[in-house]
Amino acid sequence: MMRAIGALILGVAIVVAMTVAPSRAAEDQPAGQSEANAPATAQPPASTVPVTPKDAAPPPSVTIIGASEAHGVLGRDVRSAAGEDMGRIVDVIVDRTGHVRAAAIDFGGFLGVGSRKIVVDWNALRFGKIANKKDSITLELTKAQVAAAPEYKEDTPIVVLGASGSLQPLQAIQ
Repeated sequence: MMRAIGALILGVAIVVAMTVAPSRAAEDQPAGQSEANAPATAQPPASTVPVTPKDAAPPPSVTIIGASEAHGVLGRDVRSAAGEDMGRIVDVIVDRTGHVRAAAIDFGGFLGVGSRKIVVDWNALRFGKIANKKDSITLELTKAQVAAAPEYKEDTPIVVLGASGSLQPLQAIQ
């Protein structure tokens, strides 16, 4: 009799497990799969008209710049007019209005050891031939002039080195 009761309980447990497992599997399926397995008699979805909010932003403007028309400057080598290695551009300095004022050049040292950042006026840089990443930018200053400049440190007043007579003082913005 104990065996019959045990067999009955085991049978009921198996039937319950077989009934519960498929219903749980249906709940666990992603939404796309459960709809695909729905009976063919299911109602088609209601009309799908995209709804846009009343305050939707207009699409942004797009400008296409040809690959030969513009190039990035960060990491570019900088050379003097005499061909001396002056370092590479590591930062671009802008004023409060977003106008580019200067470039920070990682100057001197060897493999980054002993180098220091010097800020040069943007107008002292010449971008004549920078068709690819290997082309350098020319600086209208000598290596001696740049070597004598103070080091640039963030959150301190910036001393900008420029070609003779090309610098304009930053006007206070009101």
